[in-house]
Order: sequence, then C-alpha cells, then structure tokens
Amino acid sequence: MANLKAIRVRLSSVKSTRQITSAMKMVAAAKLRKAQDAIVQLRPYAGKLNEIQAGLSAALRDTEFENIYAERKNSKGKVLVVVITSNRGLCGAFNANVIRAVRRLMADKYLEQMQRGDLWFMPVGKKGHDVLRKLKCNILEDHSDLYSGLSFERVAKVADRLTELFLTGEYDTIEIVYNQFKNAAVQRLAEELYLPVSVADTGIKGAVSTDYIYEPDQVSIVSELIPKTLRIKLYKALLDSFAAEHGARMTAMHQATDNATDLIRDLTLQYNKARQAAITNQLLEVVGGAEALNG
Repeated sequence: MANLKAIRVRLSSVKSTRQITSAMKMVAAAKLRKAQDAIVQLRPYAGKLNEIQAGLSAALRDTEFENIYAERKNSKGKVLVVVITSNRGLCGAFNANVIRAVRRLMADKYLEQMQRGDLWFMPVGKKGHDVLRKLKCNILEDHSDLYSGLSFERVAKVADRLTELFLTGEYDTIEIVYNQFKNAAVQRLAEELYLPVSVADTGIKGAVSTDYIYEPDQVSIVSELIPKTLRIKLYKALLDSFAAEHGARMTAMHQATDNATDLIRDLTLQYNKARQAAITNQLLEVVGGAEALNG
C-alpha cells in the first residue's frame, strides 16, 4: 500500500505540472504572435535604412568629411558587449546559447581586453546579468527593465547612451550578442558589431553603387541618419530577442507537456500493475486463511 500511495502522489504531482506547462505554452503562443508581427514589420524598414546608410557612408569615403562613427586609428581597444537575454527562464537553451557565445568572446576574440580589464558588459535581461555577476565581469549598466513595456522611445535612450560612450572615446568597439528570431522553433545566435560603423559592417554590396541626390547636403544627411540607424538597429535586436524568447518558451513548454503526458501514462500503468499485485496478494491471504481454518 505504501508503494501505491507513493505512485498516486507522484501521479497527482505530474498532472499538476502538466496543467502548468500547458497553460504557459498557450500564454507564450499568444505573446509570440504579437512579438512576431512586430519584428516582421520592422525588418524591411531596418534593412532599407541600413542599405541607405551604407551607400552614404561609402560615398563619403572620398570626401574630406570625417566620419566620427567610423573606426578610430589610435584606439585604446576598450570593448563593450551588450548581452541580450531574458528576464525569466523556462525557455530551453535560449539564454544558455547567449552566455556560451559571451564566454567564447571572453576566451578568444577579446581575450587580450579581458586580461587587462578593458572588456565591459551591458546586460539586457536578468538571466544574463546574474551570470555575468557570478563570473565577476565588469558590468557597466543593467537595462533589464527595458522588457517591462518595450518601446522604441525607451530603447532609443539606451542607443543614444551607447553612441555617447563611443563618441566620447570611452569605448572603441561596441558589440551586441542576442538571439535572432527565425520561427517559433528556431532561434539563430547573432553577434553584431554595433559601433564603429563602416560599409563592410552592413554586408550589402549593392548599396555602394547607388547614386543619391542629396538635399540639403550629404554631410547633414549622414550626421542625422547614422544615429537613427543605430537606434533602429538596437530596437530590432531587442524585438528579435523578445520574439525568439517566446518562441523558445512555447517550444520548451510544448515538449514539457508531452513529456508529462508520457510520464502520466507510464505511472498509470505502473499504478495499475501495483494495485493488481496488491489485490492478488490480499486474495491469496484470504484463501490461505480460509484453508487454515478449515484444516
């Protein structure tokens, strides 16, 4: 009977867990639809803006205009990495993939900066912040509160802050690590150079050959366009990560629900077998007692 009680308690616990994971899956699916619509609508605009900025930057290379957003010749090599994770867990390997990429940057690409203390981090998301704090990394600022009401206005302030840190010479390289949304089941890890800005960063070959008519003038347009492009770039990264998070959580909860269903089936079978064995033992005891009395 003790074994039957243990199985019954575990069966009840797994059923409760399945109800929770099923509810979380439906909530994540509802949030995913809204987040997916937001990133899908922004991508064409962000891509075209990036293309125009690439063409303008290329056209300015042969002029006397000094692009303050370009790579510096005499740089200190100080690096800032924006680590975009989630505030909550239960989303599979979503956060682990970003942390793994950050560890790789620390061990390989920016090893020299890490050793001399010139590698700093700006986490967006509590999961990334907690890991970086445990690793005793240099944390400049924590912007995990961006997810509570994610909007372009709030992200633009952080983007302007990053631009200011670059223009003042505080950091020479700013990079973003996040998950790109591909579909509900697939997230693609991205490591993007945020600053300095150059034509090569965009990866758009056709943008260089575009012939633009400038009004009022080329320099004024570039000076206004680059900060706007940087704001859109950071906003797009956050929307990508936000949609990817809900997709990863929906997939993880779907798998957890299926696993709970399989476990419930196995526990039910195990319970029925144990109950049948207990009833058989009781019958044998009754028959044995009756034979003893008759004898």
